Amino acid sequence: MKKLLTLVMLIGLAPTARAQNPSLGPTFGYAKLNVGFSPDPHIVGLTAGGRIRTNLGGVNSWVANPPDFQLFYRAGNLPLTIQVESAADTTLLVNLPDGTWVANDDGAGKRNPMIRLARPMSGRYDIWVGTYNGGLAPALLKITEFQRCTVSRSKSHK
Repeated sequence: MKKLLTLVMLIGLAPTARAQNPSLGPTFGYAKLNVGFSPDPHIVGLTAGGRIRTNLGGVNSWVANPPDFQLFYRAGNLPLTIQVESAADTTLLVNLPDGTWVANDDGAGKRNPMIRLARPMSGRYDIWVGTYNGGLAPALLKITEFQRCTVSRSKSHK
């Protein structure tokens, strides 16, 4: 019995693992957006990075424990894009409304991440903006439904 009590006490004293915690309040606020929101894009200034190293979603990243931002989104028939702009090498980690984790590094080019959801869900999106190499950096989080269209000309082969 004494050994069991000692084991229980040691477990109680063991440090808990630090990880991303969607139940904590967001550091840089939240937004409630419905499909067709305006202005588009919705832009939030924040500080990327944190003290927790993660590989959730398959992307190495340094992030904070609480989400940087929460998006409450009512979806429609438009795609939803979440991206980051920063001079630093940033990453993006999102916990979708169904609990799925998605991440990106460099999807928007020039060391900026982007996640495009062709058929977004309605619900809460917990968003972390991280840094690839650690440290902190100023960044802009951009949430948009706008699709950039590029026109390409096909060559005719005869």
